[in-house]
Amino acid sequence: MRRLILSACCCLPLMATAQNKDKKAIMASLDQQAPVYSGIAKKIWQFAEVGYQEEKSSALLQSTLQQEGFTVKAGIAGIPTAFIASYGSGEPVIGILAEYDALPGLSQTEDPEQKAVVPGGAGHGCGHNLFGTASVAAGISVKNWMKAHNIKGTLRVYGCPAEEGGSGKVYMVREGLFNDVTAVLHWHPGNDNSAGIAPWMANKNAKFRFYGAASHAAGAPEKGRSALDGVEAMDYMVNMMREHVPQDTRIHYVITKGGDAPNVVPAFAEVYYYVRHPDMQVVKDVWERVVKAAEGAALGTGTRMQYEVIGGVYNMLPNETLSRMVDSNLHIVGGFTYTAAEREFAKKIQSTYVDKSHIPDIDKSTSTVQPFVIETSGGIGSSDVADVSWVAPTAGMSAATFVPGSSGHSWQNVAAAGSTIGAKGMMVAAKTLALTAYDLFNSPQTLQAAKAELKQRQGPSFKYEAMLGSRAPALDYRKK
Repeated sequence: MRRLILSACCCLPLMATAQNKDKKAIMASLDQQAPVYSGIAKKIWQFAEVGYQEEKSSALLQSTLQQEGFTVKAGIAGIPTAFIASYGSGEPVIGILAEYDALPGLSQTEDPEQKAVVPGGAGHGCGHNLFGTASVAAGISVKNWMKAHNIKGTLRVYGCPAEEGGSGKVYMVREGLFNDVTAVLHWHPGNDNSAGIAPWMANKNAKFRFYGAASHAAGAPEKGRSALDGVEAMDYMVNMMREHVPQDTRIHYVITKGGDAPNVVPAFAEVYYYVRHPDMQVVKDVWERVVKAAEGAALGTGTRMQYEVIGGVYNMLPNETLSRMVDSNLHIVGGFTYTAAEREFAKKIQSTYVDKSHIPDIDKSTSTVQPFVIETSGGIGSSDVADVSWVAPTAGMSAATFVPGSSGHSWQNVAAAGSTIGAKGMMVAAKTLALTAYDLFNSPQTLQAAKAELKQRQGPSFKYEAMLGSRAPALDYRKK
């Protein structure tokens, strides 16, 4: 018995040595292909396609995966630009999420001063050109390792469109496309390198449309009923409501249509609303009050109101088991350093910030990995990744692709996402995702623990129901 124990112990260093060798090979392969992936990310940056219109971006990622031996199924969940690329068979099934939609109104060159490529055009202010490319790069590197070592299991890269308000992944979850997945990995461009857990907020959003009657605004105003009055009355009531909602609630809106000419009473007007909170039930409760405000506004202005739910997502369900594994691999990968030219670019970007009270150190933010922290309150944003996290164990990370201190959804982020800074951070993410997927294929115990944690956090009576209901994908939500 004693001899058997000693034999088993002796195998552990050998196993660790083999894993270290594999991981070094995976990272080396990604370093070798970094110029290729930087080129792909730059093309998607130039395409700058908004949600559900990412035809070129999706096609480029699909063709890249097909050329590397993945089987690609496109047009899934009723979304032309969504896809699943698969390699291998059997269990475990490891999924990697890829996003690639841009944001409207953020067109920007690579310059560290505000300068649009196309005035009013779209831009990658959230860095999804990097997101999609890094996930594909990670998938390909893991596939190469699986093929070389005859690894059992299935690797999937999920092509996920319209994260920015379109809730693309929600339709994929609703369709059951994650039901058999053992674990899911994702990442997001950011200002630093971190695998900590943050409480992303649930949200629901819709376009409220008011219909009135047009008339001459000077000659016969009494014959008109202003749809814009309906929008403004709704906005006024919702703004008064802000004082009387739970503290962490966020409500945002934009008037997307307010009429065509001041001397014509608008017969149609539209306002686009978001409601967010870390608790899904609070979102639902506040949402009903927003709808009541819209109904009251229509009643008071003699107009008619209809609303169309565009998107809705859950709050993020953390998985500490997987997140700690991601954090471990992020520390293996580490950060990166700026060149002199990149440092000059970053300082110019930082000089454009509105709030200069606290500007992070450039080198410290990018070259280090933040401590692993679990935050349990607050919330800084929303993502349809959250819906995935409620049906499959899910974990992710952020990489320092933006200039430290920059604001999300900004022209500064667009410039960085198209620069070598963005490309370097992207490869940090690609390596971390690849190493974590490697570990998951080699660690059935971790997968079992992650599943058990998911079940515990879901609760015994959980049943997934999409926040956006049964509506079809809002494929035209970004069309003007």
